[in-house]
Amino acid sequence: QVQLVESGGRLVQAGGSLRLSCAASGLHFSLYDMGWFRQAPGKEREFVAGITWSGGSTTYGDSVKGRFSISRDNAKNTVYLQMNSLKPEDTAVYYCARGRLWSSSSRGYDYWGQGTQVTVSS
Repeated sequence: QVQLVESGGRLVQAGGSLRLSCAASGLHFSLYDMGWFRQAPGKEREFVAGITWSGGSTTYGDSVKGRFSISRDNAKNTVYLQMNSLKPEDTAVYYCARGRLWSSSSRGYDYWGQGTQVTVSS
């Protein structure tokens, strides 16, 4: 059974940093692309970042380019999201997901974690 468990979300002041983690189990983690998405109240789920199975390629949503960084440790079955220069508009529930294909669309992902709340105060 595939399980993805996010952690690291909390309340942080604008301009601060956070690192989110997503621990995976029940899958051959190193075979899959992984992604981070976020969803704010009343808004659609938004692509944040993606990383290929090897970690060799990454891609980012326009709103986080230059501030966020995705990485992975295949030995630990974990994908990370380093978030710097946080803004109030980054407030959302952040989800990690397993990729079925290399995509920035949620349709390209088939397993999702429960999410972790990130709140950025101004």
